[in-house]
This record gives sequence, structure tokens and C-alpha cells, in this order.
Amino acid sequence: MIIGIAAVDRKGAIGKGGKLPWHYSADMKFFRETTTGHAVVMGRKTWLTIGKPLKNRLNIVLSRDSNIEPQESLIVLADIDSVLSFYKSLTTDLFVIGGAQIYEAFLPHIDKWIITEVPLTVSGADAFMPKNYLEGFKVVDSKALDDDLVVKFYNRG
Repeated sequence: MIIGIAAVDRKGAIGKGGKLPWHYSADMKFFRETTTGHAVVMGRKTWLTIGKPLKNRLNIVLSRDSNIEPQESLIVLADIDSVLSFYKSLTTDLFVIGGAQIYEAFLPHIDKWIITEVPLTVSGADAFMPKNYLEGFKVVDSKALDDDLVVKFYNRG
């Protein structure tokens, strides 16, 4: 299954100045527990922000930049078709973890969304979820985290 996972503010913001514009340990813990043991795909900018492979996950960076140093548990693929083709050989889920261009590119392929609703409106945010990214999806579950965060689970259909 291809699953989009993101933390989103009230206006759909996901980033500011190349970083997450908030830090919630409950959301970080939830993200780690949810994605561990699976594959994650991210864009080059997200990779540069994280700076190292996420532990206990297969990290896929979608980038035409061949200067990304290959490492253990890190694969660099040049285009979405390569990622989708590689995904077919996986025995795990593939989590799309950002940024905005990557969410946009994977939109037609995402089966499920896991969205943490951040109770803020970030001033000066410069990265947003694609417009209508939840169109065609319905809420099937929700879960309260600490820090007044709510995670909603959406399935296509």
C-alpha cells in the first residue's frame, strides 16, 4: 500500500524555510512508530533537512541529483516511475513523507492518508499540501496524541 503521511496546520502548511515549522515529540514518536519497518520516499530537500537515513526503514530519495552519497538503507531514484516500479518488489508499505512536490507527484498513487492535524496557523509558511489532496478520501479513524494533536486516517473511496 502507498500511504501519504504528514503533519498539516489549519491552512495546509507543512513547511517554512525548508523545515517543519513546529516540533511535537508526540507526532515524531507516532511517525517513527508508524513508518518503522517500511519504506519511506522523500524528495531531495526533505532528505537534506533530515540529513541521514531514518533508522529501521528503507529510505528512498526521489531526485535527479546524483551527488547524494549512497549509504546503507538509502536508495536514490530519478523519477516517480522508478519508485513505483521498485515499490512493486517491496514486501512493506511505502510511506510518502514529503515535501510538497513529492506529495503532488504521488497524489494519484496514494491509497491512504495519515494526517496529523496541527492546531496552529503558521505565519510565513512556504510549503503546503497539494490543493484538494483529500478529495476522494474519507475519514475511517482518528486518534488523539499528546500536545492536543489529532491524527486522522483516510482511505480512498
